[in-house]
Amino acid sequence: MKNAHSFHIPVMGIGFTIDSPLKVAQFGIDSVISLVDDILVEKMRKIYSEKFELPYKEISDKVDDFRAKRITSYLDLLHDQTEIKFNQLKNITSEKSKALMDYIHMLPEYSSLKKEFLKLTEDGVDFSKIKDWANKNLSKGSIDVNIMTKIDKGNYVDQELLPIEYNDAHAALRGYSNSKLSSSLILSAGMNPRLYTYMSNFDDFYPDTNGNIKKKIILKVSDYRSAFIQGKFLAKKGLWVSEYRVESGLNCGGHAFATEGFLMGPVLKEFKENKETLISQTKELMLQALQDADRIVPTKDLELKITTQGGVGTGEEHSFLLEEYQLDSVGWGSPFLLVPEATSVDKKTVAQLAKAKEQDLYLSNSSPLGVPFNTLKGNTKDVQRQMLIDKGRPGTSCPNKFIALNHEFKETGLCTASREYQHLKLKEIDALEISSEEKEKKINQVTEKSCICVGLGTSTLILNNMSTKKTGDGVSICPGPNMAYYDQIMSLGDITDHIYGRKNMITRNDRPNVFVKELSLYITHLQDKVDEARGIIDKKQLRSLTKFKKNLEAGITYYNELFLSKKEAFIDSKEALLNSLKIEEQKLELIGLEIENL
Repeated sequence: MKNAHSFHIPVMGIGFTIDSPLKVAQFGIDSVISLVDDILVEKMRKIYSEKFELPYKEISDKVDDFRAKRITSYLDLLHDQTEIKFNQLKNITSEKSKALMDYIHMLPEYSSLKKEFLKLTEDGVDFSKIKDWANKNLSKGSIDVNIMTKIDKGNYVDQELLPIEYNDAHAALRGYSNSKLSSSLILSAGMNPRLYTYMSNFDDFYPDTNGNIKKKIILKVSDYRSAFIQGKFLAKKGLWVSEYRVESGLNCGGHAFATEGFLMGPVLKEFKENKETLISQTKELMLQALQDADRIVPTKDLELKITTQGGVGTGEEHSFLLEEYQLDSVGWGSPFLLVPEATSVDKKTVAQLAKAKEQDLYLSNSSPLGVPFNTLKGNTKDVQRQMLIDKGRPGTSCPNKFIALNHEFKETGLCTASREYQHLKLKEIDALEISSEEKEKKINQVTEKSCICVGLGTSTLILNNMSTKKTGDGVSICPGPNMAYYDQIMSLGDITDHIYGRKNMITRNDRPNVFVKELSLYITHLQDKVDEARGIIDKKQLRSLTKFKKNLEAGITYYNELFLSKKEAFIDSKEALLNSLKIEEQKLELIGLEIENL
């Protein structure tokens, strides 16, 4: 059955979308939950078991394979409860019709479902007819899950390293694989060959004769080359990638995996032009692998979707991306943080987000993963981090240890945001014979790391009145730059009306186009790289900066041609769009001169 909607809600933080399926799946909306934090997952299962009056037995960390079991149990609860909600929605009566009417209203105007429903009801409402139609035609939103492939810490019992299948990402994968869900697993943050190989142990990831796959694989990528390499690697194991989710490197929330200046438009164009090659080459490898492993070989074609996300902000941009690049869906992230009917964000943080302007949203070095991280100025986790520094006790107690991936001082690993790591590292810096300026710079690099694996789940605990005694009540939040242009709390109806161009929820009229904003972020990023390279440049760095600049130039050329050739697109803002491209081009020319003089 075709998706009801042309947008999806991506994973946000650790807790912000952890129960989104319970809020939106009955309306046919796909959403993604994070599998990083099994402690939070278990707490949410307890909350919802009480709410729905279901029996609950705690899965304690003393139980063998507790991480995988917690994840399976919570996903099964989501599966069952969203099914109940969806069935209630379809079981329409004169008293119970609001949910179905909301479902229909939220659909885009071009939806064949919407048109069919309006035709069905134009001569009056026949409940048995509508019920029969709804059961045949309506689809539930998918409960998709996200695993960050790099967060795959080894685990110990009595100082004894457990086998690799007990690693964090491996256990999360097993937890999902053993669940009842028929949905998709989104793999992000690059390739993890051991994890990809482990996936081939689970039957649900393989196609049946008709090409149906119970648990599909989605790869989050920022360029075509990386997609092709990973797709072929999985195909050689008999595994099919059902969707490539192209994410803007700098124009979305969470961690920022910047490319070497490859911009969203040219990357999507490359996917559109090479889609058939991608399908044929990976399909050939997959069919061969299935034959060699004596597995079922599908007789029908397997679907392959191309989707995107990052920085999209208007109905016009949404429909342009779908049409121009023949996409199957567009992800809308940050604006949904202001939709309490869809995400879980505490009231204080929602108010901070609504007030946030461009200068309040910035790329920080606060993530212990060592990847730039989008954050909000004045978030309570950073305020608490600074208080600890001022007290002379930098770092946190590290209660969850999900990112304890640094092995400098301890075989079992430490998180670089932990007090233990920062104490040892600062002692090491103190002993160095370097200038006081250099020393201060190194100290700041250590102490700016924040405990995000706790902070990104705290908001959900506060919202659900759960204890934060062990973890503290500091909230980390990771909106994309687009957040600056949204300043009001929205209903689910408001945001879907906005996405489909029926309503405008942005009160400002100075929001830059999605492509221009990303270009501008990349030019700032390149300038930062040039500034860092001054005085210590080598040939390799110089080549890298020159290549980066050339990729951005090619992107600007492409956008100029695109906007001039598409007469029907962005009519009202065309002149401003071309002018802003010119301004970015001039900035890039100046940076080019700086690179030449390094």
